[in-house]
Amino acid sequence: MYLRIRDLREDYDLTQKQVSAYLLCDQSLYSKYERMERELPLQFAIKLAEFYHVSVDYLVGLTDEKNPYPKRK
Repeated sequence: MYLRIRDLREDYDLTQKQVSAYLLCDQSLYSKYERMERELPLQFAIKLAEFYHVSVDYLVGLTDEKNPYPKRK
């Protein structure tokens, strides 16, 4: 599985420290998510997808379509 979290972070000119602060985790732990040394928890994937305005499917490499799904009413 290919995670796009590093590419998105760099596209937004953010540091790992900034993103880890948003996720309320340690920078070294976030770094392991980017390097795929640790599995990204679903709750973090959802938060990052919302933060970057992409779908979780895009985030984890299941699609190349960035647009998130419409919210349920």
